[in-house]
Amino acid sequence: MHLIYFSREGWESWGLSSKPLVRAGMPVLIDDDLLFEDAGVARPTVVVNLWLQNLPLNGAPAQKTWKTYAQAMKPWLEYLAEVGVHPFADRETLRAALSSFSEYRFSGPLSARWDVSTWNQNVNTVARFYQWAVEEGYCTAVPFTYALVRRFTEAGPVETRRNTATLRTPKPHVTMKYLEDDFLQLFLWALAGLGPGGVPDTFRGRQVGRNAAMAKLVVSSGPRAQEFTHLLTYELPTLPTWLTTLPLPFPLSAQITKGKKARETWVDVDAAAEMWQYVDLDRAASCHGRVYRPRDPLHVTEPDWEGGRINGHRQSWRKLTLEERLRLVTPEGTPAVLALQADGTPFTDWGTVFRRTSERIRRDFEPRFPIVTPHTLRHTFAMRTLEKLVKGYYQRAAALVADTHSDAALALYLTKHDPMLVLRDLMGHTSVTTTEIYVARLDVQRIYRDFYRDIGATSGLMPAEVDSEFEGESDAAW
Repeated sequence: MHLIYFSREGWESWGLSSKPLVRAGMPVLIDDDLLFEDAGVARPTVVVNLWLQNLPLNGAPAQKTWKTYAQAMKPWLEYLAEVGVHPFADRETLRAALSSFSEYRFSGPLSARWDVSTWNQNVNTVARFYQWAVEEGYCTAVPFTYALVRRFTEAGPVETRRNTATLRTPKPHVTMKYLEDDFLQLFLWALAGLGPGGVPDTFRGRQVGRNAAMAKLVVSSGPRAQEFTHLLTYELPTLPTWLTTLPLPFPLSAQITKGKKARETWVDVDAAAEMWQYVDLDRAASCHGRVYRPRDPLHVTEPDWEGGRINGHRQSWRKLTLEERLRLVTPEGTPAVLALQADGTPFTDWGTVFRRTSERIRRDFEPRFPIVTPHTLRHTFAMRTLEKLVKGYYQRAAALVADTHSDAALALYLTKHDPMLVLRDLMGHTSVTTTEIYVARLDVQRIYRDFYRDIGATSGLMPAEVDSEFEGESDAAW
């Protein structure tokens, strides 16, 4: 079975009367014999492809999600073909196949084994497909059983369904998911080519100014990898003309965000200033004497913070897709995306930069240092921001803002909203419940515990009374 990704390029030569309606980048499963039906009946791969094509209309607009779902369906269909079970067989036959499939994935050949998280993700994807297939009349049986479980939230107990084929996983707090201040500073120094304490190091990496500036921007604003990778220089917040302790509003376009939901986060002034310094110095040096020539370029003229003329037509940056952003060519003949390689072309592989830097820190300075990913920095932003909100840092800064400044609206927002609601908006979550679960999986209790103890120290509250509020919680858990 083959997994390909659809492209409309050259469709005019396919003998079609109109442009194909399949979305670009949509995954497509094809059987080895390249046939789509048997005796006039569509093959299961065709039905799966139809389900994948409907994902954008069923709450999954992200291309990455389509790819993940297709990669989960492929091994299931391949296994059923191997054991001679039709994907739309009766329930008992499918359940027997599912049981055999689990044995194969956990106890079969070493190359075929999955860990628990991979199994759970793939099984839940297959379950979603069967629920859709039954609703659409393609099959009559779902090989899964569901149990009602009760989850407690601030709104009270909520009943949800759990697929009993999924397995329990370890509690997420056992893994380091964000960087404490000392590790964060060590990471930023290493990205800049410096050793502990900010002293010069023997490391001779390239683009250290870019790497350190981008990491500081991410920790200060919390974007996901695809969001900060595809930022344009025109979208970088302008530095204020007055001194302010409040962060700068930082809009993120719907086309680059997860789920295509536009949101406005913020960025600290010093982080934005460091990124502007990279743009003016290191980035300018990478572009000097070079002309960017991407395939099918989109030439920009008359750019401003809102948009520009693209191939002669006025367009907003907010409407540009990830792929289109990488093809933008500025009036100076350079890429429009923020981060560039040494040869003046767009840089996108942040995961490798962060991993290699982490490995270098572990080898040379701190063996306990975790392997940092782009999402680690997003988690770090969430924890640092919540800590400042809980301790009143931003609220005190907001109280000092004069009404004449343009950040007065942000000041009013900070003084009127609960910290968790503010963090919800910055992270781009639809519900504050999502934010609560998110930070609970990181280490939010540590923030409130430390804050409570700080208040006790300044208010005369007895330390024993403070500690009693967290009785039974050992520091080892943090």
